[in-house]
Amino acid sequence: MAKKVNESGRREQSDARPVPWLWLGLGSLVTVIGLGLLAWLLGNYLVQPPAEVAAGVPTIIRLTAPVVPTATQSVNPATPTVAPTATTAATPDLSVAPPEITVGYYAEVVETGGVGVTVRNGPNTSNLPVTVAGEGSAVLVLEGPTPGGEYQWWRIRLPDGTEGWAAGDFLVPAAQP
Repeated sequence: MAKKVNESGRREQSDARPVPWLWLGLGSLVTVIGLGLLAWLLGNYLVQPPAEVAAGVPTIIRLTAPVVPTATQSVNPATPTVAPTATTAATPDLSVAPPEITVGYYAEVVETGGVGVTVRNGPNTSNLPVTVAGEGSAVLVLEGPTPGGEYQWWRIRLPDGTEGWAAGDFLVPAAQP
């Protein structure tokens, strides 16, 4: 510790400690030497280029194509089959109502007391309502019947293009409007 001389001529001890420059310098020197040694080891021993590249020997890459099969002819060729001719399906006559509700035909909303049938987003009364098809309106039947709760449900399309599910109890077969 460094000592100071006070006004009365006595020496006093100081609380300040001197900086250990010798140890700080030696620690820094050891760190720099260690990092240099680590860099030299990594460069010379751990990251070695391939021997061919290091020696200047060129690398030869040989590309090969897959074997192409040789075409052969059969001694007894198969007898060709006649392709069926395309026939168009009969277009249903939508001007006549079918005897029961049928997919691809029209139906009319009835027996709702003038209120109309609720069209829902699924085949059950628990599904959300989409719209109401008014009494007497003609709807195109797209799918069904599908059971759901106490009703048989039919997926329908209204004249404005809205689609949804309606209970079959309030639909009867109808001719195209």
